Amino acid sequence: MKAPELSNRWALITGASSGFGVDFAHLLAQRGMHLVLTARREDRLNALAAELHQQYKTEVRIFAQDLNAPDGVASLHQAVLEQKIELEVLINNAGFGLWGPFLDAEWSDIQQMLKVDIQVLTELSHRFGREMRDRGHGYILQVASIGAYQPSPLYAAYSAAKAYVLSLGEAMAEELKGSGVSVSVLSPGVTRTEFLEVAGQQANAYQRMVMMESRPVAETGLKALFRGKPSVVPGIGNKLTIFSTHFLPRILQAKTAHLLMQ
Repeated sequence: MKAPELSNRWALITGASSGFGVDFAHLLAQRGMHLVLTARREDRLNALAAELHQQYKTEVRIFAQDLNAPDGVASLHQAVLEQKIELEVLINNAGFGLWGPFLDAEWSDIQQMLKVDIQVLTELSHRFGREMRDRGHGYILQVASIGAYQPSPLYAAYSAAKAYVLSLGEAMAEELKGSGVSVSVLSPGVTRTEFLEVAGQQANAYQRMVMMESRPVAETGLKALFRGKPSVVPGIGNKLTIFSTHFLPRILQAKTAHLLMQ
């Protein structure tokens, strides 16, 4: 598939204040895209917007808000419409995990995680995906996790949520074939971002050994998206992990994941 011409088109990146969000912003700005950035931390968004404009002369609009709020997604969608921004790319990057036994977590924390990891992503995909389909062009990247491929004790609800994201994204990719809209799912493994800190886990020996830098992971996701590949797992180690799930019974997958996540 020929690389798309994205110069002067608009991309929306959620969770844009850190980690993959920052990398996606730089990579798309390098391609000449204008950016809509959203996250809760306005100071970080402002700093990133200034950096991007200085380096790439790109236009950046920021929306500092909590998408988990009752009207969070609707408000963002309305703001984009009011500013007459036509999205060519949607990067559903916002999300977080919770580490520890499922029953030890507070329900309010689990509920908040599931809302942003599942509901927010789904509503954004539905609202902006419809507009892309009606125009006949666009790209949606869903950020999942290799945890989506197996039961993951100590990240039980998080990995289950990412299994939903993987399934939704691959199904959307199939439904939208021939529409001009491409959907891809990026499933990273352990990556050097704020994920572990937010989840409440200190990196163990296994995680330090396999940890990838975030920029190459983001690059892999965008390459897959623009080539029309429905799903991608970055890194040889992560690919081998997923490949092994074809041969292990699910009970052994769970036991192995439990050992590695302690």
